Amino acid sequence: MSNSDDIGHRLLLVRKIYGLTQRELSRRAGVTNGAISLIEQNRVSPSISSLKKILDGIPMSIAEFFTLDLVPSDEVFFRADELPDIAMDPKIIMKLLGRRSKGRAMQIMHEYYEPGADTGEAMLRHNGEEGGIIVRGTIQLTIGDKVQSLSPGDGYYFDSQLPHRFVNAGHEICEIVSANSPPSF
Repeated sequence: MSNSDDIGHRLLLVRKIYGLTQRELSRRAGVTNGAISLIEQNRVSPSISSLKKILDGIPMSIAEFFTLDLVPSDEVFFRADELPDIAMDPKIIMKLLGRRSKGRAMQIMHEYYEPGADTGEAMLRHNGEEGGIIVRGTIQLTIGDKVQSLSPGDGYYFDSQLPHRFVNAGHEICEIVSANSPPSF
């Protein structure tokens, strides 16, 4: 097993990528700080259930833990055609900047919503904060019980744990440049 494949080293890297101390992760996961330390040093090998409990404190699935690319890039400049589209809806494009950047503490996206695009009736929720500025078009943004239609030059900033939804009810593509921290993609 290479260093990036062993569980202890992976846990250490994932914890650092998410900006968590051993103490914070142990508090979130309901395990001792010592247990995380021993796992990260490869002095003990966790059971699947123990690993799942620890990863729930990040939060991250076991599949994500083992498939996450932990070899970040040294790249600092990115061409438009190099930005991966991470949206799963054909009416939405979400180009992610710096996906493999070392120690990425924020996520920056260039988003496009075609007319009629909707992030879904099941509102989005995740850890962190997010904000963005509308570059062109309009977007109807729901945050909790607040609904607002935003136009070019308008912006938003909110706690991402609040349920939120983006809908392009207009007749032209809406373009947004957004950021959130910590990264959720």
